[in-house]
Amino acid sequence: MSFQAYLDNIQAKTGNSPADWKGLAEAKGFATKGKMRADVKAMQIVDWLKSEYGLGHGHAMAIVALLKGKSQEK
Repeated sequence: MSFQAYLDNIQAKTGNSPADWKGLAEAKGFATKGKMRADVKAMQIVDWLKSEYGLGHGHAMAIVALLKGKSQEK
């Protein structure tokens, strides 16, 4: 599955776009200006996404990759 397919599936499941996830991560203190903070561990974000949004590990890691700066495919 492509990175974009992961993001599309996540949006279909949760209603949150990639921009929404960046904002949500900022609100939780995991990101600054849409980028994952250096002192935050990926598993902190994965645990949050699994518990609050019911995402699986792979989909949660796609959000981590998004926050680390992986760009969306066009």
